[in-house]
Amino acid sequence: MGIFKSINRESLSWALYDWANSAYATTVLAVFFPLFFNEFWSAGEDTTVTTARLGIATSVTGVILMLVSPVTGALSDLAGSKKRYLLYATLAGSLSTASLFFVPGGYWLPAILLFSFSSFCFSGGIIFYDSLLNSVAGRKSLNFVSSLGYSLGYLGGGILLALNILATTKPEMFGISSSEEAVKLSFVSVGVWWLLFSIPLFRFVQEKKHEVKEAHSHDLAAGFKKINDTLSHIRKIKGVFLFLLAYWLYIDGVDTIIRMAMDFGISIGFEKNSLITALLITQFVGFPSALLTGMLFKGEKGARKGIYFTIAVYLCVSVLGAFMKNETHFYVLAVTVGLVQGGIQALSRSYFASIIPDNREGEFFGLYNMIGKFAVILGPLFIAVTGLILRSSGFSSDAASRGGIMSVSFFFIAGGILFYMSGRAIREKS
Repeated sequence: MGIFKSINRESLSWALYDWANSAYATTVLAVFFPLFFNEFWSAGEDTTVTTARLGIATSVTGVILMLVSPVTGALSDLAGSKKRYLLYATLAGSLSTASLFFVPGGYWLPAILLFSFSSFCFSGGIIFYDSLLNSVAGRKSLNFVSSLGYSLGYLGGGILLALNILATTKPEMFGISSSEEAVKLSFVSVGVWWLLFSIPLFRFVQEKKHEVKEAHSHDLAAGFKKINDTLSHIRKIKGVFLFLLAYWLYIDGVDTIIRMAMDFGISIGFEKNSLITALLITQFVGFPSALLTGMLFKGEKGARKGIYFTIAVYLCVSVLGAFMKNETHFYVLAVTVGLVQGGIQALSRSYFASIIPDNREGEFFGLYNMIGKFAVILGPLFIAVTGLILRSSGFSSDAASRGGIMSVSFFFIAGGILFYMSGRAIREKS
């Protein structure tokens, strides 16, 4: 097929970075660190205290990232050094993740500091990775190459997570002394995996060249000025401004479903192992689905259609999820989410890359990722407030939880409307 011609050494090397860093998202963020932090590094502590520690650390890291990401993105544009900034983030993130192996039981503070730093590097690196998309793909192949990255991310992250889960449940198969040792080694495996599979990007991807100057310490002021200029004028770029608002809303809904699915499953009585199985289902379904999305929806118009479609599917998930009765239903929804999760992320990234000004990719993707960090703020709040209102109105705890999940549908409806308005503004301008 003609679309596969867009896969060359550069684009494949770029996409492999998603395979590399997604191991951190699955093994560390989603599963092992939260569990191990509670059971090993905070053993004997009240669970309310450990949850608060993790929540505060995650929030503080997110706030710092939101403040610095647009500036670091702008600096990478000024210096023409997105790859160099990405290299710093990758080295620091992979080493700090692997260093969790050496933190003894009961030492929660060093563990949470290393985790926060590695999480900062992981999220910060995505800014520079995303901003390199225009360097490896032409306008016609943006959707497919972006989808290739997400599809490899689902596959790579899922493979290492499955291996690490197997190692912790059957450590003797791997010659490991205990499940505890296997979890500690899983952090090392992520650090090695992340670093190893990022090598092709640094070797083969050529950053798009434009008129740049070498960055120095005084360029920090220039970075802030550039961001200030963008924020002052972004309202004049109406289509981009409306898209960022739409993206903020619908990606908040997507991330809320990702983050709250396990908690919701537990609240209605599902087994922990079943929930982990559902996570793996989503990962492995996400691999071919993200790739297929890039093949089906081509160009800027195709990206718009694909985003409309995936928003509609998520709207159905947020409504039908409230009526789940058993684990089979949960697995069906896991498959459904896997079919569109990579697609909505990949198409949003490529669509944004196609509508932003040239030679300002780092700056604009800094804003894009900052918007992403603001996500999962309103969604969980909607769930909590809706649930509390329903409970105080006399509904059962089960009904209140289900009503809370259904409230997430607001984000897909509002995001879809704003996305439509964004598309109209962009078409009118062109």
